[in-house]
Amino acid sequence: MIKKFISFIFLIGILNVYLMGQIPVHTFTLSKSGFLLDGKPFQIISGEMHPARIPVEYWRHRIQMAKAMGCNTIAAYVFWNYHETEPGIFDFQTGNHNISQFIRLVHEEGMFFMLRPGPYVCAEWDFGGLPSYLLSIPDIKVRCMDPRYTEAVERYIKTLALQVKDFQVTKGGPIVMVQVENEYGSYGNDRTYMKWVQEMWKENGIEIPLYTADGAAPFMLEAGSLPDAAIGLDPGTNAANFAEATNVNPNVPSFCSELYPGWLTHWGEQWQRPDTTKLFTDVKWLMDNKKPFNFYVIHGGTNFGYWAGANAFAPNQYQPDVTSYDYDAPINEMGQATPKYLALRKLLAKYLPTNQKLPAIPASVPVIEISEISLTTSASVWDNLPAVIQSPQPKPMEIFGQKGGFILYRTKLIGHKKGKLRITELHDYATIFVDGKYVGKLDRANKSENIIELPASSMTNPQLDILVEGMGRINFAEFMIDRKGITDRVSLNGMTLMNWEIFTLPFDEAYLNKLKFSLGEVTRPGNFFKGEFELASIGDTYIDLSDWEKGVVWVNGHNLGRYWKIGPQRQLYCPAPWLNKGKNEIIIFDEHLLSPKLIRGVKYLE
Repeated sequence: MIKKFISFIFLIGILNVYLMGQIPVHTFTLSKSGFLLDGKPFQIISGEMHPARIPVEYWRHRIQMAKAMGCNTIAAYVFWNYHETEPGIFDFQTGNHNISQFIRLVHEEGMFFMLRPGPYVCAEWDFGGLPSYLLSIPDIKVRCMDPRYTEAVERYIKTLALQVKDFQVTKGGPIVMVQVENEYGSYGNDRTYMKWVQEMWKENGIEIPLYTADGAAPFMLEAGSLPDAAIGLDPGTNAANFAEATNVNPNVPSFCSELYPGWLTHWGEQWQRPDTTKLFTDVKWLMDNKKPFNFYVIHGGTNFGYWAGANAFAPNQYQPDVTSYDYDAPINEMGQATPKYLALRKLLAKYLPTNQKLPAIPASVPVIEISEISLTTSASVWDNLPAVIQSPQPKPMEIFGQKGGFILYRTKLIGHKKGKLRITELHDYATIFVDGKYVGKLDRANKSENIIELPASSMTNPQLDILVEGMGRINFAEFMIDRKGITDRVSLNGMTLMNWEIFTLPFDEAYLNKLKFSLGEVTRPGNFFKGEFELASIGDTYIDLSDWEKGVVWVNGHNLGRYWKIGPQRQLYCPAPWLNKGKNEIIIFDEHLLSPKLIRGVKYLE
């Protein structure tokens, strides 16, 4: 059923191209008060979605959903770190990495496109889209003219420009504007850097208008805007917001570059469900005043793998984001039309020219339940350690080229053997063991919790193990330099502990393929549990982990992301294309459990 659905969506797209014929070359220019398409005023009504957060098989469906709600444009971030995981090694071809294909689909659906390439994007994405390899440089400074940073940015812009420049509207493609950086006025004031990024895009073939995006506050707009770039407002929903932009630069137009129909959620919070009254008031004002705007986001998708980011607005604050990026958006995580979607579609339809109608809403993807799955074998992380790295002091993951996952620190206790263990700058969640016995956990998100009492041991020199999970890197504001693991030191009763063995544990495909599973008894926390299940038919589902503690899930090798009993998320989205008719495999790593709990597939995110 799901294969037929995807094929149907593809054929519809091909038919649309045939019926439309060749989409002509356009001009897109800036006036002082608005945007001009072929010399005529044009109101952008955009819906934002991110290719990395959506299974590639569903790209066209989500684009069609945005069009059916009343949008004429798609906006999308490009996540630099998703495409260049190692210096100079880019992937713009495989699966979700194929940005050209995503833009091509937007074009085929008869819509325009706003490109938001960063290099920094925020987006509740790990490190705001900046690649973690930058953090292997101990004193790196980002989003400024640090030459080590700008060298990497230049390489990225040159490579990405080759992928996108032929899709500009002036060349017969759908891209009407390209954003320079993102919300820079919330971070820094290096005007040389902002102008340099702008020039880099121009030098590499971007000839369409550029724009910036900042909050509608004078200091943000002064630091973040550019003389000849349109001003995006995050958000811009009233005359006062737009007046702020005009005061900063009366010679360029402004628009609402981010209008928020929902909001993000951190672990330990309740799901964000913003009141919709203001949203509909804002949309009506923007439509009545013919102001261009972009729904951020019309469809959020999912932070698969280790890509979810985090916030911090004080030195001791840490707020990691949940795996789901549902965002309470009009199109939910499964791609379904919500009541909010239907209400917005009805509102936008009122502004259509006479005798015009919105396209029909595309059919939803089939959804299935999966009965209880038995997990029959296990593998202990302690029995599957990689080669040891010797180090006088703990070092973070990035120093070893590790991008995400877990890292283990081990040492012998000499001198002090019990008492107050302090981990200075723990990033982010640690389980602590003495002589293989679980002592407890420390959680950076819990008001920078970093002290735990170590019990006495009968061993002459007890072995201390600290297994650290690196959660999302901070993606916004001034505390973005956020390396993972133990980023400073460990002390016991004030004595600094030395001579460490370090084991990098990325829990990636290569690591999982080497795991040795067995039927043996589990004796301490830190275990992978594996099982198989059969499906007669496939569809989207949520893997329900309500009875589990904290960890990561893989289905048929695909990393669905993190779960955590503190909630609010206890179900992880598993898209149909990642499932098989017949046999399927699931692996769960739980940081605390000694035996597997109930697991099944459900139709809803609770």
